[in-house]
Amino acid sequence: MYDVIVVGARVSGSSVAMLLARKGYRVLAVDRTTFPSDTVSTHYIHQAGLSRLQDWGLLDKVIESGCPPIRHLNFSYTDISLDGFADPIDGIDAVYCPRRTVLDSILVDGAREAGVEVIENFTVDELVISDGVVRGIRGHEGDGPEQEFRSSIVIGADGANSTVANKVGADIYRTSPGGCFIYYSYYSGIDWGMQHRTGFGEQQFASWPTNDGLSLVAVMRKRDRFRDFRADPDGGVQEIVDAVDPKYGEELRDSAVREEPFRPMLYPDNFYRRSFGPGWALVGDAGYHKDPFTGWGITDSFKYAELLSERVHEGLSGSRPMTAALEDYQNTRDEQSAGTYELTTSISDLKLTPYYDSVFRAASKSPEYTKKFFGLIAGGIPGEEFFSPANLADLYAEVNLPHGDRHLTSA
Repeated sequence: MYDVIVVGARVSGSSVAMLLARKGYRVLAVDRTTFPSDTVSTHYIHQAGLSRLQDWGLLDKVIESGCPPIRHLNFSYTDISLDGFADPIDGIDAVYCPRRTVLDSILVDGAREAGVEVIENFTVDELVISDGVVRGIRGHEGDGPEQEFRSSIVIGADGANSTVANKVGADIYRTSPGGCFIYYSYYSGIDWGMQHRTGFGEQQFASWPTNDGLSLVAVMRKRDRFRDFRADPDGGVQEIVDAVDPKYGEELRDSAVREEPFRPMLYPDNFYRRSFGPGWALVGDAGYHKDPFTGWGITDSFKYAELLSERVHEGLSGSRPMTAALEDYQNTRDEQSAGTYELTTSISDLKLTPYYDSVFRAASKSPEYTKKFFGLIAGGIPGEEFFSPANLADLYAEVNLPHGDRHLTSA
């Protein structure tokens, strides 16, 4: 009998399992894959996410993996350009974009070191449910026989298409359609730093350095162009980079070598899903999923895995009824993530609303607010502060934005 079973052992699952094991609980984590293994990802960890890794004693392992630090960010939205970096957060003055083969292995090893029992290559077939309460899981390791494990709570950390969510019938209560697709791969021969460039014609390319001296290069277009793009992704990548910034297009053509196959990302819709019930909870993309455009997936996984571990501890320790603790987890997650969700869904279709156009255009003309923009991106400045009408009024006055172009609220 376990205290906690976690289904899924990547960034959300290993994190919540490790944190609960460190509190003294008996934890089982299962995953259908083996580690190290790859998964589709932006790789990007904001300073706020790195702060969690630092607190957990794992940031040094990411740095020691050879993943290069990034200390300058380049963002552009058509003719708006924002270049710079945020102030340090908890002493962290860089961001990192590790390969998932590296990051997930560090987290799984951290969970094991904390005392988590990890079973890889394990497929969950059913949840054990009695009197409407989830009591455990049934599944099999590889081609082996069916096994059953029991626990006080089962946590689904198994992604947007979560088996746990499906088995308990967790409903989606807020959704926004996904707008685009992404193709990415890894290239040698280029050193572009961190680029996030959205061009005219609703297309974008991004690049950042990762492990093994490689750069991830990704492109994004609207979903309705996916079928044509996948017929010639090399040509499609070149076309988009050429269109957004010819200088980088020339370097891609003349110097870059694609080292691995492309990874397509045709993301599901953005959503919030009911994330708790009798004997179960959801974390990560299983409960709250958004477009990768703003790169907040990994950081939010760390943030809300930590939050869930604290609430589950309250329930298991008896300091608070489990149902009340889990309800508070969901409500707090929804409140804290609302700004990121709204920003992401508003700009991830590759065109700015008049509101965001006026905000970012004005910020690009002010060194002070450009710095604040990167503080927002890093997780050091809350969205409600950056986008407050009083803050924007000061910004617009500073840069003399015409009154007809001023938008103080998004609605």
